[in-house]
Order: sequence, then C-alpha cells, then structure tokens
Amino acid sequence: MGTDPKHRADCARSFSISTGLGASCRSRGRLSGVRIARYTAGGEPRYGIVQGEKDAERVMEISGDPLFTGVSATGISHALADVRLLAPVIPRSKVVGIGANYAAHVEEMGGEVPATPIIFLKPNTSVCGPGDPIVLPPWSGEVQHEAELAIVLSRLCKDVPPERAEEVILGYTVANDVSARDAQRAEPQWVRAKGFDTACPLGPWIETELDTSCAPVRCWVDGELRQDGTTADMVRGVSDLVAFVSSCFTLLPGDVILTGTPAGVGPLDVGNEVSCEVGGIGMLSNPVVRR
Repeated sequence: MGTDPKHRADCARSFSISTGLGASCRSRGRLSGVRIARYTAGGEPRYGIVQGEKDAERVMEISGDPLFTGVSATGISHALADVRLLAPVIPRSKVVGIGANYAAHVEEMGGEVPATPIIFLKPNTSVCGPGDPIVLPPWSGEVQHEAELAIVLSRLCKDVPPERAEEVILGYTVANDVSARDAQRAEPQWVRAKGFDTACPLGPWIETELDTSCAPVRCWVDGELRQDGTTADMVRGVSDLVAFVSSCFTLLPGDVILTGTPAGVGPLDVGNEVSCEVGGIGMLSNPVVRR
C-alpha cells in the first residue's frame, strides 16, 4: 500500500516531478498532463493521479477536490490493480449530450445533420463507473451503446468563445451514452431514453491533456468491434461545442459534455460486456444486466 514513511516521501517526490505540485503545496489551477482518477481502496472514495507504464500503473493519492478545493499529494500510493476505479466525476449539475454530431451516425439513423447542434440532458443519477453494470430498464427492449469522448468542465462559465474553450476544460474521459432507442423514437423528449439509471458510464479517469483533433473512438461488445471512428469526423469540434452549450446555459465545475458518437451503434443484451475506448485516454468496460 505504500504507507511507510520512505515510500510516502518517494511518492510525493514522484508526484511533484510529474505535476509540478509538492506534497505540501496546493493548486487551484489546471493540473497539466496527468490522469485524474477517482477510486476506492476499501474505504471512502479518493482522488489520485495514475502514473506508470501499462500493467504497472500506480495511483498516487491526493487530498482535496481537483474541481473545488485544490489538491495536495499525500505520499500514499496503490497499485492500480489493487483499487476499484469509480466514475472520475459525478456532475453536481448536469451531463449535456450532443446528438447527431457524426455525419455517418446521422446517416445510419436515417436523419440529416442539423443546422444547429441537438442537445439533451442526462441526470447525474445516470452516471456509473468502470465495471459497474449497465441495468437495462424493464420498459425498453432496444437499448444501444454509443461510445463517445466526454469533456469535463473545470469552472463556472457562460458564453465562452471558442478560442477560450480550453481555459474552462479540466480534461477528457470516455463515455457510453447508453440509449433506449425504442423510447427515443416514440417520444419527442429524450429524457427517459437517455437518462435512466446507469445510462451514462464514465471512465476510467480524466486525461487533462488530449489532442482532440483526431482521437480514435471505438466500441466492442463481447470482443466484437462495433464502432471505429475518430473525432476528426465530428461535425463540430470540442471548442465549438463548449461555446455553443455555454451559450445556452451556465456550465458549472464538474459538468460533462458528451460530444456525440460515430457510426456503428448497436444493441446491448443481458450478459454482454461493452467496452468503449478513446485513444489517448483508455478503456471503459461495463457488463450488461437486467433486474
């Protein structure tokens, strides 16, 4: 667990080198070039910085809240394999979805690219984390996956110009905009179709720096590749989406914007394992159940 004094000091030094924060220093600015995880090691949820090579990662514990209070290193670390990752953020306000933002997906759904972005809201009760089950609602017989890049906002903002969008972004994570397609077709509002419990898996962590111009976006179901797109195919990019959404309503720290899904959406059924990936971030996997 890395709890002896020498190991704590080593952890603190490593954290300082990689993030520019010392063990006793606090920062309310943007953490640069790190992966921010929310996790539990058997106790209360904690935040940490994920470091190390694949299959040998460690989570360096931090105290505080990256969104609200600033953070400091504790010197405690855990092997990533020894912790349970949680949803990296639970929005205190809202998840904003963007519909029809990939032309090929619009075509497969039989629609046309809208002149104005389509937006919808998912409640924070729809959020779940890596490994959490996606629970199919009893009133739907056609639930589908949608792998997406998600934007995590860092501060309160309104009417953000595109050229300043980066200033209000904490980082990026992977999302699965799980959708009850039959309800979506039947009802003019998408709240029920998009907002049921567990309809918004997020994870595995927040990547604070990402080239969003051409990041792969993929989805597998039971190992079968279903979606294989790239953010280069988005009708509107990250900066334009932040500008548009913030022109509609105020965004708060921890709010999440889902940027749309590429073509290849398909059905989920009991017993499936669905895995969504955004290149440069990582993989988000969830089993599918029905209660």
